[in-house]
Amino acid sequence: MNQMSFGDAEYSGKKKRTRREQFLAEMEQVVPWGSLLALIEPFYPVAGRGRHPYPIATMLRVHLMQNWFGLSDPAMEEALYEITSMRQFARLTLTQAIPDETTILNFRRLLEQNELAPEILARVNKYLGRKGLLLKRGSIVDATIIAAPSSTKNAEGERDPEMHQTKKGNQWHFGMKAHIGADAESGLVHTVVTTAANEADVAVVDELLHGKEEVAYADAGYTGADKRVERKNLRWEIAAKRGKIQAMPEGQAKRTAEKIEKRKASIRAKVEHPFRVIKRQFGLVKVRFRGLAKNTAHIITLFALSNLWMARRRLLAMTGSLRPQFAK
Repeated sequence: MNQMSFGDAEYSGKKKRTRREQFLAEMEQVVPWGSLLALIEPFYPVAGRGRHPYPIATMLRVHLMQNWFGLSDPAMEEALYEITSMRQFARLTLTQAIPDETTILNFRRLLEQNELAPEILARVNKYLGRKGLLLKRGSIVDATIIAAPSSTKNAEGERDPEMHQTKKGNQWHFGMKAHIGADAESGLVHTVVTTAANEADVAVVDELLHGKEEVAYADAGYTGADKRVERKNLRWEIAAKRGKIQAMPEGQAKRTAEKIEKRKASIRAKVEHPFRVIKRQFGLVKVRFRGLAKNTAHIITLFALSNLWMARRRLLAMTGSLRPQFAK
């Protein structure tokens, strides 16, 4: 790194570590940096006679922080100026130029235009597989609605035409759906598909399976999935509709059916964890962009990062004690 500014030097001597610092120190150790940098490098601009681009490692770190903390491009630029821990994680100091919001935007567009988000997820999962954390013997499929602005008070005077509304229970939702296939043992996401919110969950179920699982778990919304996916070696564990169980007469048969459904639900519960991480931990309350393509790249990246977040304890246990390497 370049010579530290006086502010950075003073910061490095403080005694208390904040939760943000702890988070970044953990991510420093669990992200497969080498694999991700090798993926992006062929598409990254090389230095010419004009202004030299920032190092790929710096821009990747900025991009990941932008996803982790749910920051816009201008907010990310300001955070690099204001928050020392984030600046140090990006390997920047106030004695050198800080990437502006346009540079941050251009890096994200580079990833979008070259469709690198699915490969980022694939490389993260390959890394987790090598660590024995992604087994793929079974899959859980599920979907969640991600809201989009329903207001027409914008330059175009209309809602996003690629988003649609759907009714869930007694409430209408406008936006898109993120459909995922997750590992039945770890809950880590191996496949992501996005659609408008009005697409039926079961319509894309065949795209959520990787083909090697022996059993697939799903809620009652996937009734009929076994007829859409023709694989003789695949066993489906689909939740029975609640009304069907309630209609059964009291007795041993009903108690047995309820016990079976409880066992299925305990396994399916793991698929809710990545949804919680991207919505609560990473702050995905609403879509950040207009159109499915940009939001798809963003959501796939978030699920890749959620896998690392969910597996971080086991990954850190493999590497030993936690050390804040980025602060060196």
